[in-house]
Amino acid sequence: MEEPLSSTGFGRAGEERIASLLAAEGWSLLERNYRAGKGEIDIIAERDGLIAFIEVKRWKAYGYPALERALSADKIRRIIETSKIYLSTYRKYKNRRIRYDVIFLFRDGVPMRFEGAFDETV
Repeated sequence: MEEPLSSTGFGRAGEERIASLLAAEGWSLLERNYRAGKGEIDIIAERDGLIAFIEVKRWKAYGYPALERALSADKIRRIIETSKIYLSTYRKYKNRRIRYDVIFLFRDGVPMRFEGAFDETV
């Protein structure tokens, strides 16, 4: 019998699934669980001159209405600050377009993608 995943393990399994999906779509995965400053970015990927900073959320029990509570303004601010640290550290990406995406993975396993979910004006 399979052990139930901890909430961290459950989230990491979702990130793994999304990373595989992105790779299959032709994205180059630059980083996974990138930490800098006070923040973390789940996935950083590149395709066609675009760097996507991706937050992955996996829900066990919550449905679609819970999406608007998924990311606080503080969490968004930390993701943006962390992305700036990444870009200043890896200067070869400084001329790339950037985008902040959120991908939700629900119980049914179907991902819901929000490309450009937020920007630096938050």
